[in-house]
Amino acid sequence: MDTTEGPRALCDLCLAQVCSSLDTLCSRRADGSMFLSWAPLFPQEMADQLLQKLATLGILNDTTVGIFRNCKELRLRRATIRSCPVSAKAFRLALCPHRLQELDASWVSGGLTGASIISSLASNPECRSSLQRLSLNGLPLDLESLEEDHGGFSCLHGLRTLNVANTDLTDAIFEDICSLPQLEKLDISCCAVTKLTALLSCKNTLKSLIVHQLRQLDMSPARLLSVLSQLHALRHLDFSDDHFTVDDSDGKDGDETVRQLLEGSPQVLPSLVSLDISGRKRVMETAVRAFVEARGGLVFLGLLATGASSCDVLSTQKNLKVTGKANENQVCEALRRYRDRECFIREGLIRLYNLITDIDKPRPDMLKLVLSGMQSHPTSLHVHLVATACVFNLTTQDLAEAMPVQKNCLLALCSEYILQDVPFDKYLAATLVIIWLSSHEDPTLQRMAVAVISILVSKLSTKETAQLAKDVFFMKQLLAIVQQKAMVGVVDSTLKFALSALWNLTDEMPTAARNFIECQGLELYEEVLESYYTEPSIQQKVLGLLNNIAEVEALQSDLMEEDLLEHILSLLQDSQVEVGVRYFAGGILAHLASRPEAWTLDEELRSSILEQLHASIMTWTHLEREMVSYR
Repeated sequence: MDTTEGPRALCDLCLAQVCSSLDTLCSRRADGSMFLSWAPLFPQEMADQLLQKLATLGILNDTTVGIFRNCKELRLRRATIRSCPVSAKAFRLALCPHRLQELDASWVSGGLTGASIISSLASNPECRSSLQRLSLNGLPLDLESLEEDHGGFSCLHGLRTLNVANTDLTDAIFEDICSLPQLEKLDISCCAVTKLTALLSCKNTLKSLIVHQLRQLDMSPARLLSVLSQLHALRHLDFSDDHFTVDDSDGKDGDETVRQLLEGSPQVLPSLVSLDISGRKRVMETAVRAFVEARGGLVFLGLLATGASSCDVLSTQKNLKVTGKANENQVCEALRRYRDRECFIREGLIRLYNLITDIDKPRPDMLKLVLSGMQSHPTSLHVHLVATACVFNLTTQDLAEAMPVQKNCLLALCSEYILQDVPFDKYLAATLVIIWLSSHEDPTLQRMAVAVISILVSKLSTKETAQLAKDVFFMKQLLAIVQQKAMVGVVDSTLKFALSALWNLTDEMPTAARNFIECQGLELYEEVLESYYTEPSIQQKVLGLLNNIAEVEALQSDLMEEDLLEHILSLLQDSQVEVGVRYFAGGILAHLASRPEAWTLDEELRSSILEQLHASIMTWTHLEREMVSYR
């Protein structure tokens, strides 16, 4: 066992058991909400942990949150309902009676708004002064609906940390926030605030300011820097931007502000120990060097996607952590710090992929960072495409044993939705999976890998298929699967998927058809035809590929084998054989027999084939369903 990993804590196991047994442990109120039928006095921290466990497991909702209406046995101080479907009524009844110190209501669904949270918290006089940390990231604030006597954020006068990123924050609400007497940390990222002048109201208390991607900011660089320079207590400043959504004409004022800050006097923001300017354009290494050399107490500098993370002075600062692309430490630091920012996670994963292309030792630390990013952005196609490529590289070394991870990656790719509807680089994915397949023989994983390859090949463009058709290695791996199954006479989905992939790969692709022949595929398929005489699903796929070869005039001579053609003719003539099989048998024979100048076998055989073609086709009945699906 990895020495860094131990057994789960007993407390965690007990909480998980409680969460899975709520139906047994609880009764129901008239409104449907739960309450514990019998509740001991929980240690205060354990009550917080129970709420967090319910949220983490995805089972916290209006029904289950009801157990926290019991304020005597379950005393909450640090409450999290992040991303949970909790309504305003359930929130007010279950959480607001507690003397909360912290509340994370980020991205809550269920109709909860900033206004309903503030009014509900303000209804408890204790919360007005006890609440120190509040996160409303991603919620509609809707403060216009607040009654006048409730006020706004300023009624929660104990607040020290506030996160209102990704909200409908306005300049007026921002001014109200800045009037908080003890405000130390503020995050207003991705909001429509136009002025930061209100920050001067908290210039003596504010220690941390996060203003990532303020696209509506309307202040000159000189005025903006003037405001920032008066924040005497500020130690942490995040003025980063999303480089993926900004074109060259956007963000110039912000970039100029960054330049002036980097090149300016250390007397501006003298307490600053952490600066994040990731995603900012026009950042010069000379400016970074001057800034770092002038501030000996600097502990963090965010330079991802700036082009300046290779500055030589950065490597000389032992206590300085940097996010960037210059080396492994910078990239891993970026993946750690930017977990909630899709743009930077995406950039970090791209850089990580470049670093680990030729990795030769297990890196579970990197793998955890990649998986963390995937978990934080479950719907981001950009993140998951690069992340799965990273996972592949991190789990395919000789020493890696993380088969469950590889299985999960293949399972993800096996998703019908992802394979059919999600846009991603299917050529790259097919190439990566076939490489992986060449060194793994686990039947379950092999089946999934071949299934993925089969569907991906059918989805490639003509240009991509042509490129893949040139890859003899790809062809050999699929033929090896067919041979492996044919040797024992098994009929399973792995064999069928491999045959389908080869069929699609050779469709209107003479290069692929030639590679198939040169890899002894023709001899193998003759054996399969004879061995699987009673399996129409196998025969149809085999004959479909041979039909692709027969369409190529230059390769028709390779099919001029009397035994092979007589076997195909017997399939055409057999009324017990499915029409789908007879159709492809007839197609092969028609292609070969229709060119008398290229016919090299006995002429009587050709005449017999032509007669039997006509006779057989006349007996075919009309099918009510599609016989074969084309790419």
